[in-house]
Parts: sequence; structure tokens; C-alpha cells
Amino acid sequence: MEFLEDIIREPVISEKGWRLQEENKYVFEVHPKANKNQIKRAVESIFKVKVLNVWTLNMPSKPRTKKFYQQGEVPGWKKAIVQVAPGQRIEVYGKG
Repeated sequence: MEFLEDIIREPVISEKGWRLQEENKYVFEVHPKANKNQIKRAVESIFKVKVLNVWTLNMPSKPRTKKFYQQGEVPGWKKAIVQVAPGQRIEVYGKG
């Protein structure tokens, strides 16, 4: 991970993400080896906001059945919930 842009992969758009946005919290898919300090610096640099707190979760891989009963797997990934300072917003969801 040489660049801060490589740490934040994409926003996670879900019902929980929309509810957390009311509390100034935003959900992102991040690089699996990124730590909380790297995530904080990346969000502050990319979105120009003050980050108060970062929570990370490793989402496990899940088995899936594909058509014709072939077994497959959805790969695991890392999720970060980032809380920004009151009055600041990240315009990543289109709503902001």
C-alpha cells in the first residue's frame, strides 16, 4: 500500500450505512492489510474531513451455490466504519 487512495476501495451502500450516516458515520470497503491509522489518514486526506473514530471488521467469506449446484464462495473482505466530526459530511453516497 504505497498510496492512500489504495486503502479506501469503495463505499458500502446498505441500509445500515444510510442509518449510520445520520450519526456522521460512513462505511467503506478497505484494503485487507490496512490498519486504523492508515484508514484515518486516507479518509482525512481524500475527503478533507476530521476523523474522530475508526472501527474495522473482517467480513468472512461465505459459501454460495451457483447454478447447477456448483459450490462457490464469496471472498472475504475488510470493512471500516469511520466517524467524522460533527457538522462535516462525506459526499460519497450522492446524498451527503
